[in-house]
Amino acid sequence: MQIVIISGRSGSGKSIALQALEDIGFYAIDNLPAMLLGSLVDELQAGDSKQASVAVSIDARNLPDSLKRFPDMLDTLHERGIACQIVYLTAEAKTLLERFSTTRRRHPLTRESDMTLAEAVDSEEKALAEIRDLADLVIDTSGLSVHDLRGRITEQVARHSASKLTLTFESFGFKRGVPLDADNVFDTRCLPNPYWDPLLRQSTGRDADTIVFLESYPDVLTMVEDIRQWLERWLPAYQASHRSYMTVAIGCTGGQHRSVYIAERLAQTFAQQYPDVRLRHRELGIHTAISRTSSLATESSSHQGI
Repeated sequence: MQIVIISGRSGSGKSIALQALEDIGFYAIDNLPAMLLGSLVDELQAGDSKQASVAVSIDARNLPDSLKRFPDMLDTLHERGIACQIVYLTAEAKTLLERFSTTRRRHPLTRESDMTLAEAVDSEEKALAEIRDLADLVIDTSGLSVHDLRGRITEQVARHSASKLTLTFESFGFKRGVPLDADNVFDTRCLPNPYWDPLLRQSTGRDADTIVFLESYPDVLTMVEDIRQWLERWLPAYQASHRSYMTVAIGCTGGQHRSVYIAERLAQTFAQQYPDVRLRHRELGIHTAISRTSSLATESSSHQGI
C-alpha cells in the first residue's frame, strides 16, 4: 500500500495536489483527522479488495493534540511496513495573504478566533512545524501555476520510487528571498556579474554570449567545480539517511545570469549519475527535466499563480 500525506499551509494548493492524485487513481480523503490514520489503513487493508494507493490531506484543522501525536502515529505505520510519503506545501506569507484577499475566503484559523489573517498564517506554520520537519518533499508554490503544481505532484510524487533520489537544481535571485523548499543553498553573488555589461543585461545564463562571459573568469569555473565536489561527497550520505528528494538552490542577485548558468552546468553533470534530475529557474519561470543524454525535456513556464 502506498500512502501519500498532503499537508501544509492553507492557501498553498493542498486541494489541487489532492485532486491531482485522485485524477490518476488514488483514493483521496480531504481533512482526515490525524488520529484516524491508523484506522483508515486497517479498513483499507481489510477484505479482498485492497486499495493500493491512498492520498490524505492532514492540516491545521486537526485538533492540536492530534498534530502533536502525528510523529508517533507515523512511526507506528512504518513499523507495520506501510510506505508513507509526506508532501508539505508552503508559500511566502505575502503570497498567502494575497490569495486569501483575492478569493475572499476565510482562513480556517480565523473562523472561531479573534486572530487577524496575518496572525493565522503565522500560527498555522508553527502548528504544522513537526509535520514539515518530517516531510519527504517540501514544495514552495509561491510562483507556481495550477498546471505546474499538478504536474509536479503527478511526476514527482505519484511516479516516485522511495529508493530513487529526485535531485533538483534551482536558480533564484536573493532579492526575492531564498526558496522555501531549498535543502542546500549556494551563494554566487561574489562572481563577476554579466548584468553590468549593457550587451548582456537582457540575456540569461542560458544564452551563448553570457556563457562565454562567465567562462572567461576562472573563479566561475572553480565555483562550479567546488559545488560539484561537495555534492558528490555528500549526496550518498543524504541517500543513506533515506532522503528521496533533494533541492540544491543556487542564488545570485537577480536570478538571471550567474545562478542560472551554474544550475544548468550542475544539472547536466549530475544527470549522468542520477536517473531523476530536474532543473528550475525560479525567476525565469522555467521547469525542466534533464535526461542522461544531456538534452532538455518537458520544459514549462509559470505565468499564473495558484
